[in-house]
Amino acid sequence: MTIWYCRVCGLDYDQSPWGPDGNSPDYSICECCGVEFGYEDYTPDSARQYRATWLAGGAAWFYPKLKPEGWLPAKQLRQIPDSYQ
Repeated sequence: MTIWYCRVCGLDYDQSPWGPDGNSPDYSICECCGVEFGYEDYTPDSARQYRATWLAGGAAWFYPKLKPEGWLPAKQLRQIPDSYQ
């Protein structure tokens, strides 16, 4: 199974919201940072800008009920793809 990581926050997903080709976003929302895949993370710079805003606002979970117990944001942020760091 291939794991895909959010370009903004590093949350892991079983399927890429960018489609199998990596270029066809489904415009769904990341349950952690709230980024709309294909819109706010379309380029590395836009992902970095969204991340900075999200972190400055306290890195709150977009869907708080889905936040795992013992969540470690620093660990998750290390999973961001290199080109989007």
